Amino acid sequence: MLLHEVVLDAANAIPGKPAISYGEQILTFGELADRVRRTAALAAEVCPAEGRIAVIGENHPGWIDLYYGVPAAGRTLVFLNQRLSAPELRALIRRSGASVVVGEPTHLDRLRGEGVEIPLIDWDGWKTGCEALGDASTAPLASASSNVTPAWLLFTSGTTAAPKGALLTHGSVMAAVAASSAARPVEPDDVYAFPFPLCHVAGYNVVHRHAHGRPVVLLNRFEPKSFCTAVAAQSATSTSLAATMLAALLDYVDANPSALADLRTLRSIAYGAAPMPPSLLRRADVLLGVDFAQGYGMTELSGNAVFLDAEAHRRGLAGEPELLTAAGKPAPGVEVRIADGDDADVQPGEVGEILVRADQMMIGYLDDPEASEAALRGGWLHTGDVGRIDDRGYLHVVDRSKDIIITGGENVSSREVEDVVAAFPGVLQVAVVGVPDPTWGENVCAVIVALDDDRPDPAELAAFVRTRLAGFKVPRHVVFVAELPVNAAGKVLKAQLRARLAKETGLLGRRV
Repeated sequence: MLLHEVVLDAANAIPGKPAISYGEQILTFGELADRVRRTAALAAEVCPAEGRIAVIGENHPGWIDLYYGVPAAGRTLVFLNQRLSAPELRALIRRSGASVVVGEPTHLDRLRGEGVEIPLIDWDGWKTGCEALGDASTAPLASASSNVTPAWLLFTSGTTAAPKGALLTHGSVMAAVAASSAARPVEPDDVYAFPFPLCHVAGYNVVHRHAHGRPVVLLNRFEPKSFCTAVAAQSATSTSLAATMLAALLDYVDANPSALADLRTLRSIAYGAAPMPPSLLRRADVLLGVDFAQGYGMTELSGNAVFLDAEAHRRGLAGEPELLTAAGKPAPGVEVRIADGDDADVQPGEVGEILVRADQMMIGYLDDPEASEAALRGGWLHTGDVGRIDDRGYLHVVDRSKDIIITGGENVSSREVEDVVAAFPGVLQVAVVGVPDPTWGENVCAVIVALDDDRPDPAELAAFVRTRLAGFKVPRHVVFVAELPVNAAGKVLKAQLRARLAKETGLLGRRV
């Protein structure tokens, strides 16, 4: 199945059922199919064959039209993150080869100010162009695409290196949808609230719900109050949240107990993109009483490929805590193995790089054959993540390979230290990074967002960690910040933290 066929099939079967709700606006599958056809027709007019159209802005129904309509025309949709600076965006547009940018007027103005000279069409202009097509939009879509045709181009988040453009095909995205459908079945009455940015690969979840004929409640952006209001208004039953989003939601409900009634229809919360501290899961379990599901994946996998289901979470919360730190098991059709530096399998239970093989893999990085070959060598996606598989077959993500701290010749997993520090009283959020040290090479540094104005004592925190981890893993520096830098998906940008600490060395203070 091609991407746009998801909507066309639903429009044939259930044309009057809701597909998208956005504030007061409701779009049925029939209406969405018409918009997709018009979008495809206009895309073919304004963009050369096999060309690319970029999109920018916060969540908006126009994104969904483009999700399906641009690939339907045999063109590739380029996802742009509006949180990037204008120079960064200009560089990505040039690298992508996009001939048109569609989206939010404010961000298009930024691009104009940066000297972007290709056509920039705002949401209203695009809508007007589509409506002007008249009956031409009702013709059957030409077979402009195949399963191997690039459909989406997403730039990696750049948490460990410069962004690379991952080329996802109709087939890879639909394979990710199939994996999620097998591992995380959609309930017949599911109503899915989507607060993640549509510029992120998490947007494949929209296609996942539409493939089952279920509606998506689209939020402009995540904000706890508006999220609760939207869930109540549309009787949403499921959602996806990053750890930072869930923490903000729980804080809001704690401060506004009446908001709990708005969430009464919510049955499940899925998460991914960044680790979810077990303490946060336990807090959410007590306060919200919903099921949890985790998905492990990445842009290069068109979405999630490994899943930890609700039953595993229930067992983890009931007395098997090691499950709460697992990523899960591969979906049907997904192979996962752990390899050493020579791509040879490590012994069961040992740590190595996580390799994945599945139909949902990207076809490569845009105009970067060397990086593509390195990432996909041997037919396996080399994720750059370090992990292990336990004796029950659960994958555990130990760390990003670039986030391993080497101190005195010893490797320290920042994730392992973060899990311990996060359990210390008064710690709301933590990111652990390595900072240069003339003697040890690197020292472990914990960057903390405190729960309140009464900051945890660094010496007491270090003593706490020392009771749980080896001495060389104990943070030698503790830095307090108002917030951690994160990307659109909620991932902490550790490269930014390291750069700031290198520049503002006074933040490090005395060694603990």
